[in-house]
Amino acid sequence: MLKLIGVARSRNFRCLWAAEEAGVPYEHVQTPFTEIKGAAHLAVNPNGKLPAMQDGGLALFESLAINLHIASKVGAPFNPAGDDHARVLQWTLWAATEAEPNIMQWAQHTFMKPEAERDAGLAAAGKAASDARLAVLEGHLANREWLVGNAFSIADCNLAGIYYGSWFNKYDFSGFPKVKAWLDRCLTRPAALTARKLREG
Repeated sequence: MLKLIGVARSRNFRCLWAAEEAGVPYEHVQTPFTEIKGAAHLAVNPNGKLPAMQDGGLALFESLAINLHIASKVGAPFNPAGDDHARVLQWTLWAATEAEPNIMQWAQHTFMKPEAERDAGLAAAGKAASDARLAVLEGHLANREWLVGNAFSIADCNLAGIYYGSWFNKYDFSGFPKVKAWLDRCLTRPAALTARKLREG
């Protein structure tokens, strides 16, 4: 059985959500942050971070790679083929390289770090950079409900999973109504609500 390793209040949230969307059986192995430098966890994720995954003889780290593996177990629309599969990869890599570093800078200096360690200038710079990326996403969503094709896919799960923290912590999406509506659609899906209950509860 698929094992998703790590507490839900980590990037493992994305993987739990993907598994729920795919409908694949999984075990949630709730390894806490205090154990990620131990030998057992390092054998699965040598980076000493969360999450990690075991699926039979396959061990993976990196949440978005884990999600692509989970999606590979099912067909369209969650895991489309052909040109749309290339688009899934495009948006997944965009999530990692363009969206996450900037939104995380905003998050770190807005609500994640202790108040004494926050830098308002870095928070503002992170927001400005994030807004530039959100403008790209707003344009893409101008006449569509989902990132790829006409249905929710792993691309939506991967990118919305990255924006979950900012969405939950009231990032100002007022300049990006299409993005806000898309995030609302994604993050209130039944599978998302199940994963959110694990994280937020």
